[in-house]
Amino acid sequence: MTAVDTLLAEAEEHPIEGWDFSWLGERAISQPPPWDLQTIVERHVERAADLLDLGTGGGEWLASLRSRPPRTVATEAWPPNVEVARRRLKPLGIEVVAVPAVPDNVDQPLGLDSPVLPFDAESFSLVVSRHESYVAEEVARVLQPGGVFLTQQLGGDSNSYRAALGLPPVQRPIFDLQLAREQLEAAGLRVLAAEVGSGSTTFADAGAFAYWLRAIPWLVEDFSVSAFRTELAILEQRLTAVGPLTIEDPAFLVEAVKAGKG
Repeated sequence: MTAVDTLLAEAEEHPIEGWDFSWLGERAISQPPPWDLQTIVERHVERAADLLDLGTGGGEWLASLRSRPPRTVATEAWPPNVEVARRRLKPLGIEVVAVPAVPDNVDQPLGLDSPVLPFDAESFSLVVSRHESYVAEEVARVLQPGGVFLTQQLGGDSNSYRAALGLPPVQRPIFDLQLAREQLEAAGLRVLAAEVGSGSTTFADAGAFAYWLRAIPWLVEDFSVSAFRTELAILEQRLTAVGPLTIEDPAFLVEAVKAGKG
């Protein structure tokens, strides 16, 4: 078995659980956008009675917060992640609720009000969506008057990943700050602050890149290690010759509020 065979076999066989890429170590190094989402959320947590985390993945990020409101709930749509998140978050007193998958925001018409979140109206003072699609109307419905919605969205343009495999670009609308603002304002929320920036991920070898694409399957449609073995082998040759591959991911952050009573 060649070195590239070993890398790709590992990428194909390593289990995908939650959003934990730490096992890759320095083979895949991510740089976050210029703002600190965790600090921003923790600042809001100080005055929030309850928190809803949309799309918690395996619960890794939610568990990493220094503090959480006494009532903290998480949702997750991918069945394997639901159990991973429950194992991680149950000891912290956090309920994980399985929910239907939400269409990508870029595919949603203004005013979409489904799928419905399984919570009463005005249930939460703070709702967070970290990289997860959301239905703005439902976010507004479950927020209490004066409640805050925070979302960080990363990526949206997969063509840099496609280019690394020698694939042609695809033309597709991108979920950006303008569309996010339109959806939130149409749902009755007021945008208080917004920021645009970018993050990046640096891949040291094709095995790390392949595992990344397995774990985030919407980056390259119909991706599998076996189907793209030739392209991945060529990528490994290039990385060996010229060094790591860095891919920039556009990002934006939005803080919105629901109007208070009176």
